Order: sequence, then C-alpha cells, then structure tokens
Amino acid sequence: MTFPKASIVVPAYNAAATLADTLRSLLAQTFQDMEIVVVNDCSTDDTLEVAAAFDDPRIRIVSQRNRGLSGARNGGIEASRGAYIGFCDADDLWLPEKLERHVAHLSANPNLGLSYAGSEMIDGAGKPLGVRQSPRLTGITAAHIFCRNPVGNGSVAVFRREALDAIRYRPRHETERDWWFDETFRQSEDIEAWMRFALTADWDIAGIDGHLTLYRVHTGGLSANIHCQFESWTRMRAKVADLSPRLDASHGDRAAAYQLRYLARRAVKMGDGAAALGLIGQSLSASTRPLLEEPVKTAVTAAAAIVLAIAGRDRFAAVEAHILSARTA
Repeated sequence: MTFPKASIVVPAYNAAATLADTLRSLLAQTFQDMEIVVVNDCSTDDTLEVAAAFDDPRIRIVSQRNRGLSGARNGGIEASRGAYIGFCDADDLWLPEKLERHVAHLSANPNLGLSYAGSEMIDGAGKPLGVRQSPRLTGITAAHIFCRNPVGNGSVAVFRREALDAIRYRPRHETERDWWFDETFRQSEDIEAWMRFALTADWDIAGIDGHLTLYRVHTGGLSANIHCQFESWTRMRAKVADLSPRLDASHGDRAAAYQLRYLARRAVKMGDGAAALGLIGQSLSASTRPLLEEPVKTAVTAAAAIVLAIAGRDRFAAVEAHILSARTA
C-alpha cells in the first residue's frame, strides 16, 4: 500500500460555517501528494455533513467523542499516514504553496523536525486585519519559543513525523491511544507542545519566509477569554519549570511580560481599554525586558491602552483612523 507523503490534520468542532473554506484552501495546495484528515470532535452542527460533501479521495474523516482541540489533533495524528504532518484549524486558511515549501524545507534539512512560517490575521468574515506575525526564523532555542513563540499559532507548524513522535506519550488513565498534545489544556496547548518539543526532542526548529497561514481572529467573550488564556499560559510555564528550572529562572518573568503585552495588544484591538491598561501594567510589573528589547512596540501598546481607556472606543477608533490615513497619504 502506498501512503501519501504528507498529512494535514484539521480538528473540527462545530465548524460548519468555516470548514468548507478551510478545506478548499488545503485542496488547492501545490503539493498534491497528501491527505487531509478531518477530525470531527463530536460536533453538534453540520460539520460532518460539510466535510462529507467534498467528493475528494484525499479527504478522510475521523469521528470521535468530544476531547477538545488537543484531543482532536491527537486523533488526527493517530490516523495520519504521511511522513510529514501539518496542522490547520477548521477556521484558518493555508496559501497554496505552504505545504510544498515546508516539505522542501524539511527534505533539505535532515536534522530539522519542525518547520513553520509567518501568519496574516483575518477577521471573522475573512477580511485581512492588517496585522502580520513575522517571526524569527533561524537559531531557534527553547528560550525564543518561551518568550516570543516564533512558531506561532496552531495552524502554522509542519512536523517530520519521526520528530513529532519524540513527544508522544500515554498518560496512565488513557485507554484509547497516545497523546502528542496535552489534552488537559484547552488553551496554550500549542505552545505547550512546542516547548516540550524544544526541551526534550533532539531536533532542530526553523522557519521559512512568508506569511503562509491566514489566521482567523474571533472577538467573542474577550475578557473571559483573556483571563483563560493567561491562566493556561501560566500552567504551561509551570510545566516548563518542571522540565527546565534553569530556563524558567532565567526567562520566566520575561516570558510572562511578553505574554501579557500580547494580550494587552489583543485587548486594544478589540476595544477593551480597561483590560488593555491592566494587562500592560501587569506586563511592566513582571519584567521591563520587553520595554528595553522592543521599546517602540511596548510604548505604542501602553499609549494605545491609555488613550483607549480614557477616550473610549469610538474616540480611539477615530484617532486610529486619522493616524492610519496620515501614514498612507
């Protein structure tokens, strides 16, 4: 039996509204020796019907009891047959050349276990938000991932299967299959896996140029979501401290400051001035390293949080529009 060269795992839970666009972007990949493993994580909407409507032998559908995002990714890895495994959430999109370029990157570098690229943010309707993630690409260490997470979101990474299996394990209570992603995490599950990979697997991590993932940013439940995000990130930090006490002692507060600044920027983007102001204050209290290392970005975030908190969302939006028009004039 001949297996495809690459597998793309698509975890899907109640994703009927966006899944078709995601699958169309994956089927349009210029690298065609691949399969798409859609994991229906016990959806209650029409996710399964949307996936099944694609009459394409490259799409395989796996249905499982609800196990969350990590559990759906694990189910997809378990079912995958490719030598390279990528991940794309059911609301994100890949540019056509993404898989081809990652396969070439991994094939040309036998010690490379994880390949990634930048992302461009889109809103719920798929409209570009004008925000890009342009990460560091070379010389990646665990400290880089801890503080700045160049690998990025869960729709970016493409692994060599052999390397991904280096973080495979089975908890004592698990009776069905192994885990790669920690299923006790509902958020920060991606950076937890990247960190465990960086600290325990003897493989290189590197990126390639370009913004090859279109990452959808949702605005619902911002305040609660930010609280949960930082809580999960703090759990991830505790796991890092267990694996490498020295890394946490050297970079833990700096990493927390960067994470809090990231959340402050998200709060600004969503128009929540009080949350943004609180988060940037916590960031500066945790460590001043982001201010010293990236003074412009940190100062702009703080200034935006202050103006938004004082002037309110409507006036802030007017000021922001004026600045943008002046920059493009």
